Amino acid sequence: MRVVSLVPSLTEAVAATAPGLLVGVTDWCTHPAGLAAARIGGTKNPDVAAVLALRPDLVVANEEENRAADLAALRSAGTEVLVTEVRTLDRALTELARVLAACGLPRPRWLDEAGEAWAALPAPGARCRAVVPVWRRPWMVLGRDTFAGDLLARLGVENVYADHAERYPRVPLAELNAAGADLVVLPDEPYRFTADDGPEAFPALPAALVDGRYLTWYGPSLVRAPAALRAALR
Repeated sequence: MRVVSLVPSLTEAVAATAPGLLVGVTDWCTHPAGLAAARIGGTKNPDVAAVLALRPDLVVANEEENRAADLAALRSAGTEVLVTEVRTLDRALTELARVLAACGLPRPRWLDEAGEAWAALPAPGARCRAVVPVWRRPWMVLGRDTFAGDLLARLGVENVYADHAERYPRVPLAELNAAGADLVVLPDEPYRFTADDGPEAFPALPAALVDGRYLTWYGPSLVRAPAALRAALR
């Protein structure tokens, strides 16, 4: 098969299982390193003509990361598009299996190892409440019904805005600091929070800097994510 991936997580998943299938990936597909596939633009602005020129048998996408208009354009040109929807770890594991099966691949060992790694987590003890910014200028945080929020909950971290009406609400910084959190969790993507860019905005809260790939990607990174996130959240 000839597969184009419009999602970094799915790129890594397919490449880890059968790298020769991928003929096109986005500019944001950084794993695995040295991937030999054509770059077709970003997740939000793929070059549809470039995708079609690659003659893919299948394009894999995500309802949150990719625009409906781009996917509709690919379908109208006769290309098969598989769209994933991932809001929880369990759904991520199911969708990964669906994508790999659609690529004609057997279930890989790493997918079972990912489920086992998360199932082996000890029951969380005392829970802490956290705000989880994903952008600044303006400040945006994790809200309801997010994959990253589900991972954090499994690690004993309660998202303060988990019941917000929006999935990624914009919240003024003063409100974030007054939200009653015990911790601020700062991933390095989509906004690249660092020790010098982020913690200073929350002077009264301890800050946990986490690898965004372990918090937001669903794929082979899920095998190592529980240990990596637990270490960062201590």
